[in-house]
Amino acid sequence: MRIMEIREMRVPLRGAVANAVVNFAEHDVSLVAVLAEIGGRRLAGIGFNSIGRFAQPGLLRERFIPRVLAAEPESFAGGPNGAADPAKVRDIAMRNEKPGGHGDRAAAVGALELAFWDLAAKAGEEPAWATIARHFGTTPHEQGCAVYAAGGYYYAPGDGMSLGDEMRGYVDRGFRAAKMKIGGASPAEDMARIEETVAVLGSPGQLAVDANGRFTPDEALARAAELDPLGLRWIEEMGDPLDYALNARLTGAVATPVATGENLFSRQDLANLLRFGGVRPGIDVFQMDAGLSYGLTDYAGMIADLEAAGHARDQAMPHGGHLINLHIVAGLGLGGCEAYPNVFLPFGGYAPQCRLDEGRIHPSDAPGFGLEQKPELAPLIDEITA
Repeated sequence: MRIMEIREMRVPLRGAVANAVVNFAEHDVSLVAVLAEIGGRRLAGIGFNSIGRFAQPGLLRERFIPRVLAAEPESFAGGPNGAADPAKVRDIAMRNEKPGGHGDRAAAVGALELAFWDLAAKAGEEPAWATIARHFGTTPHEQGCAVYAAGGYYYAPGDGMSLGDEMRGYVDRGFRAAKMKIGGASPAEDMARIEETVAVLGSPGQLAVDANGRFTPDEALARAAELDPLGLRWIEEMGDPLDYALNARLTGAVATPVATGENLFSRQDLANLLRFGGVRPGIDVFQMDAGLSYGLTDYAGMIADLEAAGHARDQAMPHGGHLINLHIVAGLGLGGCEAYPNVFLPFGGYAPQCRLDEGRIHPSDAPGFGLEQKPELAPLIDEITA
């Protein structure tokens, strides 16, 4: 194969939703396109760095893309379907990088590495989940993946929609579980919002709540104790995501599953969580995101690491709510995925060709991640590949 060009485009997120910590009106995402020739065909692999951080144009254009373009083609040969090996691409991109200091670097490399997975699946004219399952020797979800709708944000005044209206819309679409934000209002207000949502979903076990690291350790423990009797699906990031001691105190204090991981960007971060975070086998939820943690190669390593520590892969439910993570969940046979039906466009949510039925989402048969089928994203892909 021959790489002709690698491009990056900063794409702003649409809307002004906010959680207890961050307003996403200023956020953007790095969209990456790998233009290549494989077996006489010209193909474009598309990837991005997931949702919830910022674009990394400088890192990609000044460090990681030039390293890959300067490498000899033989150095990354041997990937799926005759394409480049994404693991080798990741290693080339990371040449001369010191250990530690993951942050935005992990997201930049993740966007690039995922674009090569899209390219490999397109080279084989198959959906990415099939390429992933065959490459890693996993049993995929061929009958759809469990999915929940992530929403319940704190919207600006005048939006004209109540929380109940939002949740009823999810149920009408076929979702049976949801997640909402807490920590941006008083405890009494948040409890009322939880009650309103549970009334729509029909059971507290169908609702997860996410504080996005809002609380101090004492506040996190107090709020967790208030929420524990409700029987919620899980409570997520009640305090700083790198405070492993706090996570261990939470898991020791409540019966409710505790979810964390979306802000862990490396296998070493996960190793520290497994050693010091008190995570409980078969109970707690791991939310690491390949687009924020060096790509699928490192993410698959994380899944192997948590299994080696006695946890099950169905405890993994990646953060992100987009098509790339849907294919990763399906291909690796993970516990489920989230969806952003109403927010974080043009990346959030799935393509119309993905079938949602009674709480399970079915990827389409489009080659690669199927990003071109997403109406909000297709014009941007046309632009970056023109």
